[in-house]
Amino acid sequence: MSGMNEMNRKKESRGAVGTRAVTGTDNAARVESLKRRYGKHAPSSMGMGGPGRGPGGPGRRGAQNLPKVKPKNTGKTIKRIFGYLEEDKLKMMTAFLCVLVSTVTNLAGSYMLRPIINTYIAPADGSRGDARGLLGALFVMAAVYAAGVAANYIQAKTMLTIAQNALQRIRNDLFAKMQELPVRFYDNNNNGDLMSRFTNDVDVLGQMLSGTLVQLFSGALSIVGTLVLMIYTNIYLTVVTLVMIPVMLKAGGAVAKRSRKYFSALQASLGAVNGYVEETVSGQKVVKVFCHEDIAKEEFSILNKDLRENQIRAQFFGGIMGPVMNCLSQVNYSLTACVGGLLCVFQNFDVGGLTVFLNFSRQFSRPVNEISMQVSQVFSAIAGAERVFAVMDEQPEPADDPDAVVLDPMQGHVVLDDVTFGYNPDKVILKNISLYAKPGQKIAFVGSTGAGKTTITNLINRFYDIQSGSITIDGVDIRHLKMDNLRQNIAMVLQDTHLFTGTVRENIRYGRLDATDEEVIQAAKTASAHSFIMRLPKGYDTMLKGDGANLSQGQRQLLNIARAAISKAPVLILDEATSSVDTRTERHIEHGMDRLMKDRTTFVIAHRLSTVRNANAIMVLEKGQIIERGDHDELLAMKGRYYELYTGMTELD
Repeated sequence: MSGMNEMNRKKESRGAVGTRAVTGTDNAARVESLKRRYGKHAPSSMGMGGPGRGPGGPGRRGAQNLPKVKPKNTGKTIKRIFGYLEEDKLKMMTAFLCVLVSTVTNLAGSYMLRPIINTYIAPADGSRGDARGLLGALFVMAAVYAAGVAANYIQAKTMLTIAQNALQRIRNDLFAKMQELPVRFYDNNNNGDLMSRFTNDVDVLGQMLSGTLVQLFSGALSIVGTLVLMIYTNIYLTVVTLVMIPVMLKAGGAVAKRSRKYFSALQASLGAVNGYVEETVSGQKVVKVFCHEDIAKEEFSILNKDLRENQIRAQFFGGIMGPVMNCLSQVNYSLTACVGGLLCVFQNFDVGGLTVFLNFSRQFSRPVNEISMQVSQVFSAIAGAERVFAVMDEQPEPADDPDAVVLDPMQGHVVLDDVTFGYNPDKVILKNISLYAKPGQKIAFVGSTGAGKTTITNLINRFYDIQSGSITIDGVDIRHLKMDNLRQNIAMVLQDTHLFTGTVRENIRYGRLDATDEEVIQAAKTASAHSFIMRLPKGYDTMLKGDGANLSQGQRQLLNIARAAISKAPVLILDEATSSVDTRTERHIEHGMDRLMKDRTTFVIAHRLSTVRNANAIMVLEKGQIIERGDHDELLAMKGRYYELYTGMTELD
């Protein structure tokens, strides 16, 4: 009973600590803190051990708090957007020609009311109207409007095609760019927010290209054409109408200014919510294990409330534009009608002219209203485009040197000479690391979490460039090797498994796409995965989805090992490769692992020291330095740090 009370006390204490951590600041600060973590520039989730995962567990390293997302250079962004329309210039010309035809026919049809009224309905000489002439005039008017409808249909369909073509190019460029970005970029950005660039930001840009762009052009043409016809119809009424324009523009500008700010904030909030949901869903087991559900709900509620508030503000100021402009338009219409009526009475202004002018007055206000309403959409699209282009402007991995060489075949003689490295220049992680591995040797790294074990393997892959020293393979500095050649000759099996949607066979073949079915089966046998694969419903043709959700963690890891086996790379890195496999399975695959490592230069990171006893050399790291080195027997004889770890006198962190 006392034990149960103690467990409850600890659970309550843990919950209280978690709550204090969340509620200890005011709400505004909590919102900003969460948005920095899960928004565009989320803090790195990488400890000293390398990308995404510290050596042995997650960590936090040097969050870079960069500016919030908001349009900074509207002109440059618009120019880049139009650059994606270059290939459809002829279609663009066709679409805008159709807009011109639609606008002209609309104006012409409206102006035709004047002669129709004055000639066929209410002649100025007081004679009876002409029904036959009226019917013919109405037929001509209908034909004019029909031409406008056809032109409008063609431009709508054409612009939709143009917009989707542009979005296809943008997505292709964005995805291609993300394949070129270094590991550092993914360590410093949240996956959910990156996905938001592909979906929300690109979609809102597509809405602008397919609709808003044409409406802005059409509105501008309508304003100019209507103004010319208004002046031609009656200069005095034109002056009356134009008096209200500055008021309408002032009101529209004030609303648009607020709308721009809130739409930018909306995009940032949406990215933060996506990032939080993605991280929480993928880590749901951890949330439940540590009883973090209430805090997770509270944090999501904070982000969701912030999104709601920004959504309300953005939609309110985006939606209020129409009612405000309509109200001012009605005032303008009423004022024009009053003055026009007086002109008809005292200056013999024709009724047909007044009818046409009132129609033009309403038409003149409509495009001004529409343009004002589209401003918020434009700013939202520009904000989204800047977020997309920000990724495209990221620095890619360093290009190969002009004199870069290819090692074919690569033997796997790896040497680290006085290597010093830090993820941030002012914080050194590895200090003066020197070691070598001859072809076929097995080098093991042991040490506490954060000692730098995984970092060494990341440097061998050149995920990061070192600050000083050198790393060579077969006597060639890896900075002078072609990147593809380097990584094609290094196979990695990580603690965190990842399987792609596809068959078991395709996932194994991912290690070498030209491998035959026989080689796939042999690789699976090498990794001791063949037996469980054959028990699957369709064997090697079993479809895997959701990162292999229908397999156990150990089975997923065995497939990762098989993937490494099929690559035939001369250098092999095993980063906690068997940590997800139970002890019985680990013993079962030991011979397979030995076959996998045979004739390969192998670097092993392991917390289970029993797995590294047969290593040619064991490096004991602490605080970024090698404090002991030797084989298993030599290190035990030294009775130092390794002896303490192996005998259980000290536990690995």
